[in-house]
Amino acid sequence: MVSGAGARRAPALARLLGGLRTANPVASPPVPATLSTALLSSRTDAASTIGGRAAAPARRWREREMSRGAAASAASMFPFSSSSASTAADAAASIPAGIDPLARNIGISAHIDSGKTTLTERILFYTGRISEIHEVRGRDGVGAKMDSMELEREKGITIQSAATYTKWKDSNINIIDTPGHVDFTIEVERALRVLDGAILVLCSVGGVQSQSITVDRQMRRYSVPRLCFINKCDRTGADPWRVLEEVKQKLRLNAAAVHIPIGLEENHQGVIDLVRNEAVTFHGPTGSDITIGPVPADLAEAVAAKRRVLIEAVSEVDEALGEIFLMGEEPTVEELKAAIRRATIARDFAPVFMGSAFKNKGVQLLLDGVVDYLPAPHEVENIALDLNKDEEEMRLTADPKAPLVGVAFKL
Repeated sequence: MVSGAGARRAPALARLLGGLRTANPVASPPVPATLSTALLSSRTDAASTIGGRAAAPARRWREREMSRGAAASAASMFPFSSSSASTAADAAASIPAGIDPLARNIGISAHIDSGKTTLTERILFYTGRISEIHEVRGRDGVGAKMDSMELEREKGITIQSAATYTKWKDSNINIIDTPGHVDFTIEVERALRVLDGAILVLCSVGGVQSQSITVDRQMRRYSVPRLCFINKCDRTGADPWRVLEEVKQKLRLNAAAVHIPIGLEENHQGVIDLVRNEAVTFHGPTGSDITIGPVPADLAEAVAAKRRVLIEAVSEVDEALGEIFLMGEEPTVEELKAAIRRATIARDFAPVFMGSAFKNKGVQLLLDGVVDYLPAPHEVENIALDLNKDEEEMRLTADPKAPLVGVAFKL
């Protein structure tokens, strides 16, 4: 994959977002120079090129693993608090100059009609990329921003993947919204090949469905860490705990809830954050008025039980948290968050968030989860093929000072 007589080691796989089909009418601003990894679209079908030569796309894959030093101490982006200054300083000291540790390249995938485009619309609103919220199917004559095709707005489904850029707090986030219909699954495949992390959206009524299983298989194929978001907790018949069991049984994921819903169906008001032991409710027409308070007395017992399940699930796959658990100690918020992050990036655990995108509940906390638990580009391992050495495999490192290595792919 790497050409040139002197090219022994190609550092930094770059995946640039400019040139992707962007959602209309959201303009696509230049991707910040601080991103060490970005996304590049091409009209050629998934051809990986370096120095003008094409690599064998069928042999390209990327295995992601945890960089257990800086990743564990990355700055917390919970909207209502921040990590200690010493933790952030330690993380920054272990990251090469020019690397943005808070950059995220993510995709949003789901079975059709699970609410992923609605979720993306809220993400764009809460991050300030759009000033108004519009719904799919163009009920108000406008339609969701990520559905730029007229047919998408008419049918209320995503047909073609769309990419955009946004910023949440100090984190630059590149997002690809993918289709959910089985007929367009190749669009999901193309996107997941180049992403560092993903959000798997599940309907709290429909649960794990056929395309949910397909998307999970694709995430495994390209070693993509994921968060799960159980959406539509406001709908009649919502049962997020049944869906969580299906995630563990049907998808065979080591998953546990990091949220407990406060009310379901028409009584859904918000969630309890099990990591921080706080109740978070959302108010106002757009859910922007957030209230944080103690855990309600009637939910205290359930919260304690679910938090212990969460700690046990992560302790099984994280040595540091396992030692704390075996000693009978209660982990601090930062210790638990760091352990969840390590296990998520290592693909040994999938944190499960809950809420309702349509009713504007839980989306801000999901954004914090993206920053807290999904990997930065330099924490992802990328394997290239050296064309001068009979396609010998070589590991790429994220070094902004080294020669550029890029992947051209089609959305």
